[in-house]
Amino acid sequence: MAINRDGTSEHQHQHKRHPSGASPANHTDEMSQQRHHVGVSGQEAADQAPTKELLDALGTTISPELLVQALTHRSFSHEHPGAPNYERLEFLGDAVLELVSTETLFKAHPDMTEGQLAKMRAKAVSEESLSAIARDKLHVGRFILLGHGESESGGADKSSILCDIVESLIGATFVEHGIDGAREVVHRLVDDTLREVATEGPALDWKTSLTVLAHHMDLTEPVYRMSVSGPEYAQQFTARAILPGGYGKRWTLPIRDEHGSIAQEGEDPLLGTGSGTSKRKAQLAAAEQAWHTLKQRERDCNRMRAHAGSSDTADVNGSNDGKGISGNGNADDGTATTGTDHATDAA
Repeated sequence: MAINRDGTSEHQHQHKRHPSGASPANHTDEMSQQRHHVGVSGQEAADQAPTKELLDALGTTISPELLVQALTHRSFSHEHPGAPNYERLEFLGDAVLELVSTETLFKAHPDMTEGQLAKMRAKAVSEESLSAIARDKLHVGRFILLGHGESESGGADKSSILCDIVESLIGATFVEHGIDGAREVVHRLVDDTLREVATEGPALDWKTSLTVLAHHMDLTEPVYRMSVSGPEYAQQFTARAILPGGYGKRWTLPIRDEHGSIAQEGEDPLLGTGSGTSKRKAQLAAAEQAWHTLKQRERDCNRMRAHAGSSDTADVNGSNDGKGISGNGNADDGTATTGTDHATDAA
């Protein structure tokens, strides 16, 4: 009979873990199904294991026990005391991922500053990027061991959990194969993302990009006004990006109200709004919208000024009645000077 880590027999251990209302026999079946679910049943041939696809996607091998741990969420451990979860492996994998990503960016972009490299790395190893890798490259959601409540609430597709799983799998690879093996896995998973973020420009950091654009336009730095809704365990944050002091004369568009007068946009116009499950996510979403608002405002105002300038020039040339230019294309010195002065005044 197999002996578990806590010294109990497999039968005793399963009996101790089974949830209230379920018989030991039923719970034994459940645990067997969950081990089969991640493809590490001792009776199952390795080439038929469901997780062969996962390991092929990773490009490595991981021992069955360590693989189960790397895929076990803490909610499963809470329902099955003694079952180790992935949090320690995630901690390790996070450090390995950051090291290899930093190393890759440092070598690939010798002319970039520390600040630029840091933004690219942050984007490449963000929850958004890693959860996309988990979904699109690893298809790992179906293998994650979750507690009943977390499973019913869609935990297998939560970005935060999928991000953690990617890091825990990298950590497990490091434990078994060292830094060289882990480096290969990180390159396999993240190199595409590292190449993409090098071309993203403002999207690398919307909050910083918004501040830089506002300063470029000689505007005050946008601020974020926050609100929160929902129960404590499922809060939803909303951020409103505000421009204190308004656009000023330079960036005010001639928007007319219903009476034909120039409409007042307010002292603190709203640039963008965003929502998310954290304050940071909400502010990033608001900053992205706000950046596009300011950029469009800059384009519109510059286009209007250019149009106004060309109209003034046309009016000036028309008022000269040909006196400033002789029939053979040579400028008459006196008239041309007067015309130039008039154009300057009009401008």
